[in-house]
Amino acid sequence: MRQKFPLFLFLIFTLPLFAQEHSGEIGLVIDNDLFTSTVNDQYYTNGIEIFYRYLNANENPKINKRTTEFRIGQYIYNPHTVEAASISKHDRPFAGYLFAEAGFAKFYQSESVLKFSTQLGVIGPNSQAEGFQKLFHKAFGYKDVQGWNYQIHNGIAVQGGLFYSKKLGTKPANKIDFHVQGEANLGTVFTGISVGPLARISFKKKLLPIYDSGLYGASLNSDKAKYKEQSEFYFYINPSLNLQVYDATIQGKLFNDNSPVTFDLVPLRFNGVAGFRYRKDHWNLHYLFVFRSKELRNDRIENYFYGSIGATYLLY
Repeated sequence: MRQKFPLFLFLIFTLPLFAQEHSGEIGLVIDNDLFTSTVNDQYYTNGIEIFYRYLNANENPKINKRTTEFRIGQYIYNPHTVEAASISKHDRPFAGYLFAEAGFAKFYQSESVLKFSTQLGVIGPNSQAEGFQKLFHKAFGYKDVQGWNYQIHNGIAVQGGLFYSKKLGTKPANKIDFHVQGEANLGTVFTGISVGPLARISFKKKLLPIYDSGLYGASLNSDKAKYKEQSEFYFYINPSLNLQVYDATIQGKLFNDNSPVTFDLVPLRFNGVAGFRYRKDHWNLHYLFVFRSKELRNDRIENYFYGSIGATYLLY
């Protein structure tokens, strides 16, 4: 672990150096159940992502802007308790996912959004999730972590993703607008689809159009004067239905898995996201509350929730 974990840190700290050579946006997102409760430490317990995005050339009059994005991240999962030396306490497997992602987005004049992404990575011990969680708990004086010897085994991650959002109605937004969005993922770690409505409610005079908003990562602008003119602060809510076909962090590797703890999925779930997003000058900030219904089948599992905080800096 000591040999491999610095590689992840190297990727995190060299991406900002790359970003300095371009006019774009660099950001950090951290997910953790501690952001909603000091006692919860279960299921999807921590995630970290760092990314860089930039504008592409665009000559299509129907498209307001195009962006390219590169992202690296790590997700960590554990049972309802990290003190799980006994296998009987594992109502969800210990699992980690480490990945690199490339994504492309089109923001249309109609305020529709189309995104494509692909990921390459690893699940299992090679994800360094065990080492990161133990280091985090030791550094902040939390409970000792026991049970990672039963984690999901090593596997290669190859993922593809598609996202689409459409604005409902044709009038320019004032204080509130509505959208419907869908997402599909296919790969050796996650395969599923989600669909649901989304509403934005502005605390300022007027909502920015989606092609200028930070909601889906469209704050970048070829006209630098607009960075000073544009700002936003709004609440949004996004309930959704999720049909999950496969999840390697619960079921183990797609082919020839012999992980010691696995479970069958609950395929149909209800999920929800609600939170605040703020943008001013160089900064985009957000805080989100994320709810997830039961994801797998056993007598102990329950719904759970976590918080997400994020900050991006616009380079212009």
